[in-house]
Amino acid sequence: MSEAVLRRDTIVAIATAVVPQQGSVGIVRLSGDEAMAIAKRLFQAPGKQPWQTHRILYGTIRHPETSALVDEALLLLMVAPRSYTREDVVEFHCHGGMMVVQQVLQLCLEAGARLAHPGEFTLRAFLNGRIDLTQAESIADLVGAQSQAASQAALAGVQGRLAQPIRQLRDRCLDILAEIEARVDFEEDLPPLDEGTVVEDLAAVLREIEGIEATASQGELLRTGLKVVIVGRPNVGKSSLLNAWSRSDRAIVTDLPGTTRDVVESQLVVGGIPVQVLDTAGIRQTSDRIEQMGVERSRQALEAADLVLFVLDAGSGWTGEDEAIYQRVCDRPLITIWNKCDLVASPPSLPYPQSPILTAAAQQQGIEALEAAILEKANAQDIETANVDFCINQRQGAALTRAKSALERVQDTISAQLPLDFWTIDLREGIQALGEITGEEITESVLDRIFSRFCIGK
Repeated sequence: MSEAVLRRDTIVAIATAVVPQQGSVGIVRLSGDEAMAIAKRLFQAPGKQPWQTHRILYGTIRHPETSALVDEALLLLMVAPRSYTREDVVEFHCHGGMMVVQQVLQLCLEAGARLAHPGEFTLRAFLNGRIDLTQAESIADLVGAQSQAASQAALAGVQGRLAQPIRQLRDRCLDILAEIEARVDFEEDLPPLDEGTVVEDLAAVLREIEGIEATASQGELLRTGLKVVIVGRPNVGKSSLLNAWSRSDRAIVTDLPGTTRDVVESQLVVGGIPVQVLDTAGIRQTSDRIEQMGVERSRQALEAADLVLFVLDAGSGWTGEDEAIYQRVCDRPLITIWNKCDLVASPPSLPYPQSPILTAAAQQQGIEALEAAILEKANAQDIETANVDFCINQRQGAALTRAKSALERVQDTISAQLPLDFWTIDLREGIQALGEITGEEITESVLDRIFSRFCIGK
């Protein structure tokens, strides 16, 4: 999609989730030069309500040719440049549900608007200079945040807390480049370059880049969370553990082994980290075809897990079935749990060196210790309480790595006493990589890749 096309035509999309029989309000959003004209064709505002920017009008949406009533609604007007996209933006605030918003969307399309691409409203905001690329990506993170900590980190990005230090680093590199190129072009008219100052400035920039890079692991945890799989032989209390942990009855609990026949999923937040917990069917040899399918799905879930919770029955102790499961999971990040500890005087010993977590799931005991162990395994103990200014994502981290490598090559060039022209080659590459983070230097293909992950209405 070219910038010229994006700035000329008028786009439309449903900006709220459409769920049958749920949601009291549905929003259809228009952006572009014809947004106001289309709104005037479809919306009738009784009385003398002024069509002015940042005003809400009350009225009805009608078919422009038949005058058939579509909905009683509100209309929000935002005239350029005081809008999200810096274009004329109009929002129809309709009754929620599926039919009304779909009808309004269709009327807008018939009136000349084009259906927006995923993320195109935010892309226009970026292209029109309202936000930079880090803010655009943070908007997507904010929409998809699964925990309060993730929401706060994304909001910090929306407010520009990542863009500011990146721009400062890039400006410092540009200043260094200007000093070097001035000596290349006007060597006879300027005093010699202070090599020591350049070396110190580069070292300071590299230190700050490393500090920003260190937020990548936190950012990945906050955005994607952890996938945790509960495994163990049948009837050790896996489902009871999930129910106690999630404070719900997601899984059926009985005294019969093999009760869980499929993978049961629960979404939790532990220490600010989104955690997808999968309770699996007990892994064992069985002739029951349905249970065999459940065991196979358990093995598939195990392969995709970030962390395995290996549950054992404290009353039964270590068994041959436990040993077989352990051999399957021992090479994975693992937390061992002795469950049903309320039924024994002391938990049995393990045949391998690991400090187990002691739980009595039926009594909801040991859950806090389990969560602490999970955060320790994920190196995420401080995320919930940390004052997170920002967390970089994978794309930003890759660009920072390229910038860091380029600036380190500049240091090597200086150490080798090569001519000043050689200094500028890698310095320009570092500047370009930093510019890719905020969008000062970016390609259309990268923009397409970033914004294609957005929802249609954003």
